[in-house]
Amino acid sequence: MADTGQRRSARRPRRTRTATVVALVLALAATLGACGVTRGGDDPDNRRLRMMIPNSPGGGYDLTGRAAAQVMEEDDLTGRFEITNVIGASGTVAMQRLLNERGADDLVMLMGLGVVGATYTNDSAARVSKATPIARLVEEQEGLLVPADSPFETVDDLVTAWKKDPRSVTVGGGSSPGGPDHLFPMQLAQTLGIDPKDVNYIAYDGGGPLTTALLGEKIQVGTSGLGEFQGQIDDGSLRVLAVSGDERLEGIDAPTLTESDIDLVFTNWRGLLAPPGIDDATREYLTGLVTEMHDTPEWREALKRNGWIDAFATGEEFGTFLTEQDERVDSTLKELGLS
Repeated sequence: MADTGQRRSARRPRRTRTATVVALVLALAATLGACGVTRGGDDPDNRRLRMMIPNSPGGGYDLTGRAAAQVMEEDDLTGRFEITNVIGASGTVAMQRLLNERGADDLVMLMGLGVVGATYTNDSAARVSKATPIARLVEEQEGLLVPADSPFETVDDLVTAWKKDPRSVTVGGGSSPGGPDHLFPMQLAQTLGIDPKDVNYIAYDGGGPLTTALLGEKIQVGTSGLGEFQGQIDDGSLRVLAVSGDERLEGIDAPTLTESDIDLVFTNWRGLLAPPGIDDATREYLTGLVTEMHDTPEWREALKRNGWIDAFATGEEFGTFLTEQDERVDSTLKELGLS
């Protein structure tokens, strides 16, 4: 009996240690759940979400997506965003990844006209119309950028040189063929009577590489949205010859194209998609979340700071717009003889 008692006594600490470990694990799980660490938890206002950005850090998509996520986090509209830059084929790789995550209730993707164009020029079946539309967020004018010491002092100087010898003017943009930075100079050339096929265009992966090319004088003119170049515009290292919208941009000392008797108005846009196959509750949650974000003072400040135009639209309105954009890009590329 003594031996039996000793064996039982020796086993008691082991059971005690096991119970302690189990208790700690349960306590830790409860704590993590309370902090909203798990995705799709019981607290819908503290969900962890993922956002894909379809180009490199520092580009227009990146600035817009991170600004939206920051407002939603800081205003406690949701839990933290896990943001991933998915680079490849000018957004087509990201678009395909979004479609592959059918039914995922924690994922959104920031996209825009450039992604629409990339799916056509890359002959991809990953069309934006196959995803779930959440919201269009902003529109943005394009600008004609030159280095500080460029011989082009005005847009008229550029037009004169360009029309005289189209191939002599090297134009760079932060999007591939079919994207806004490419479509804008092509449509501008066509408006000026220049064959788009004669435009010497070089594509860069976003605003960072485009800035380097401009400052290094590898190209003579850059075409892009201006929000990501504000620092270089402010310090004088880059100048803006003209902007592409209906009205001048606040804080930018440059005329519109129409003021220079060029009959062209061109705007880019950006918005959010979710994967296909999500349920109605998820779609309503994501749409409501972005609507709350849109109504905050912090988002209005982001619009002003970046020179973005408020173009908010959700639901059927945004879905119809995406279908129209598919048709716009397809017809424009064919019209310009570029597809």
